[in-house]
Amino acid sequence: MNYLNFSRRWQECTLPLIAILRGITPEEAQGVAQTLLECGFTYLEVPLNSPRPLESITIMANTVGDKGYVGAGTVLTEHQVHQVAEAGGQLIISPNMEPSVIRATLELGLLSLPGIATPGEAFTALRSGASALKFFPAELMTPAVTRAMRAVLPAEVVCLPVGGVNADAGQMRAYLQAGANGFGLGGGLYQPGITLSALRERALAYQATWLLAAQK
Repeated sequence: MNYLNFSRRWQECTLPLIAILRGITPEEAQGVAQTLLECGFTYLEVPLNSPRPLESITIMANTVGDKGYVGAGTVLTEHQVHQVAEAGGQLIISPNMEPSVIRATLELGLLSLPGIATPGEAFTALRSGASALKFFPAELMTPAVTRAMRAVLPAEVVCLPVGGVNADAGQMRAYLQAGANGFGLGGGLYQPGITLSALRERALAYQATWLLAAQK
């Protein structure tokens, strides 16, 4: 899906936050997916350096069904793209920008969110067919940098800072005012072994933060 079509889909998302579940196990997958879905999260990422990630993706995709999107993060090769597709994943998210991975993703009808940190990487990703851009790491892609990037990127491109995003309305608002369209959330939301009650508490805190930050 190209960035124009994805932009329209993203605008329909009531909570434009991607849950990054690094370290999740298949035993946790169903409960975590159901909890996050109940808290409004509809984009769930299982990094491939998690234990048995493809099993978790299959379980979570079956749990979420047509209510959201499940896929993989830390995807580095075309072979991994095919593995994720076979597991039922719909999202391919990478820390880097590899055109062959983007093209393989599109050929399989999946969503491509490569990581970029420069204008050159951003435009190469879009030419290769990226659905959206992951601004990574957000610690380097500050609101000032985000604003500068947005000045040259097509207005329809969804830009998502990832890395070090906290449940802080001021931080989120600064990125939104600079042109960000949402965020990827990692360790501040999920950590391996977290209880479902603690996950729910964190998820609802992020939901409240987003609603506050997004107020005009």
